[in-house]
Amino acid sequence: MFTATLSDVGLLRDSMSSISELIDEAQFKIRKEGISMLASDRAMVSVVDFHISAKAFEKYELDKEQAAGINITNFMTVLKRAGAGDKLTLKLEGERLEVAITGTSRRRFVVPLVEIREEEIPPIDQLEFKSSVKLRPDVLQSGVDDAEIIGDSVIFDVNPQRFGMMAEGDVSRAELELEKGNEALIELATGDGSVRSRYALDYLKKMMKAAKIADSVTIEYGQDYPMRLSFVAADKLKLNFILAPRVTESD
Repeated sequence: MFTATLSDVGLLRDSMSSISELIDEAQFKIRKEGISMLASDRAMVSVVDFHISAKAFEKYELDKEQAAGINITNFMTVLKRAGAGDKLTLKLEGERLEVAITGTSRRRFVVPLVEIREEEIPPIDQLEFKSSVKLRPDVLQSGVDDAEIIGDSVIFDVNPQRFGMMAEGDVSRAELELEKGNEALIELATGDGSVRSRYALDYLKKMMKAAKIADSVTIEYGQDYPMRLSFVAADKLKLNFILAPRVTESD
């Protein structure tokens, strides 16, 4: 049996909100150190790597490691019912997940587990990134929002002195630039020269819903290479997204 109580409901709700935009169901692995999930979207364009630590919970009890297939869309409809100040208790027993929301009242929901076939996940642990940029999530959100006005993709461009985002249309263009030393640009690490790659905005918009859980976001990528977008909430939660590049003839 597994039971856990979470006081910071937003930590789980905001993470699942972003994940549910990409993945409708997944296998969650419940271990002594916490709950994790690794899954790709149906188009195999993105991969989600999620882990919430046992330390994030007020109470965390597990008698043996287990896996639970959960429809994330259904789970999200329940999580949305929790308000500020509520506590969330998860209880896994048999073929169902019980979710209790405790605040001014105690409400209980039952989410049936689903059988999920194991699918091959791209080997994301073998990725080697040429550059790493850490910045405030609101800055990245602005860049994504600006780019969306112009087109359906955005170019990330970094060199040892600056980080930039750019979108181009037939006659229009949007740019965001941060010079090294700008307080919004927390860290910048790259080799010599410029590293440039293009990514789909519809995926980035969905991933950015996770911005609420972290004070910073780390972007790692290479030239026309997959990107890893990392949101970390102290030692409580880690949410990584891997996104394939969009390579065009003009690139």
